[in-house]
Amino acid sequence: MQTMSETTQIQDSQKAPIHAHTGLEDIIAADSSICFIDGPRSRLIYRGYSINDLAEKSNFEEVLFLLLFKKLPNKTELKDFSELVCKNRACPKELLEILKTIPKTAHPMSVLRTLVSAASFYDLQAEMMSADSNLEKAIRLTAQIPTIVAAWDRIRCGNNPIEPKQDLSHAANFLYMLQGKEADPAFAKALDSYLVMLADHELNASTFTARVTASTLSDYYSAITSAIGALKGPLHGGANEQVLKMLLEIKEVSHVENYVKKAFLEKKKIMGFGHRVYKVLDPRSPLLKEISKNICKKTHNETLFEISEKLEAMVVSAKKLPSNVDFFSATLLYSIGIPADLFTPMFVMSRLAGWSAHYMEQVSDNRLLRPRAEYTGPMDLPFISIDKR
Repeated sequence: MQTMSETTQIQDSQKAPIHAHTGLEDIIAADSSICFIDGPRSRLIYRGYSINDLAEKSNFEEVLFLLLFKKLPNKTELKDFSELVCKNRACPKELLEILKTIPKTAHPMSVLRTLVSAASFYDLQAEMMSADSNLEKAIRLTAQIPTIVAAWDRIRCGNNPIEPKQDLSHAANFLYMLQGKEADPAFAKALDSYLVMLADHELNASTFTARVTASTLSDYYSAITSAIGALKGPLHGGANEQVLKMLLEIKEVSHVENYVKKAFLEKKKIMGFGHRVYKVLDPRSPLLKEISKNICKKTHNETLFEISEKLEAMVVSAKKLPSNVDFFSATLLYSIGIPADLFTPMFVMSRLAGWSAHYMEQVSDNRLLRPRAEYTGPMDLPFISIDKR
């Protein structure tokens, strides 16, 4: 027979153990050596290296190596690794045939989500879980994503896909496949810097999604497909596309003040500002701002940049909200000729590096990610038979 004390203990154990943290804000869900975000001091670190140094002195291939192999490569390692990435750029022909069957009105992120899932059908290592096989899949898919994105854009525009080149960088090769000619080196360098700055960002929504999938010991392609689904949302990867729509809607620098005042009055969210972790400044934003300024000048998009700059100044002054990585990346990508609905696939091209590193880290020392929910519904309701309801 249970005592009153024992009964109380049982009842207490059935209650939620802690108060819920909406959005899991500031909850530590994993140990990781991949990325460190120091929000109060506006620092972003990849495996010990500052994003400021990496953006200025490195390139995407080198950062990809760093994230996957936990160290910076020497000259020989980087050369061999870059050649390996190049050799994996061509997609299975079956994937390109699938692209031709998709309605041309489909959103590129929906297309990418489907093609990444389908890519597992043509990878003999798809179901393997060894460290070596996961590394090979990560390199292969990172190399193929730009090919898929560029091929889809050309197919939907009525053009034939362009075969990747073996002598161009990751960024330059994508622009070549997309636009049908080798890009201005300044454009390729700007895109490369963007890819470096977006390569990882700790446990953001899409990375956490990838790690949750990985924690079930599901395969690499399933984890990446899950991550793409999370990134598609306008509160995550889709934000920069919304930023561009806003800037093009404003049209003139003289219209910025009225637009901002109206948005504040209607309590409308101005995309590209604020961040869950960075309360002072997203360290990537000023870096992208400077690159965007130079590219806008080169492409005669000065007005677009001036709109961005004035909008930023007004929001920071009125709301004390700093611009985030999405804000100036929209201006940059548009100015180098990337269609707006490809902005989020550009994010995938970069963040796949981080997702891959997190997938491999998760499965290497795995524990199923299984949080709890604080129940807020009714209890002990009497069941009424259906004929009396």
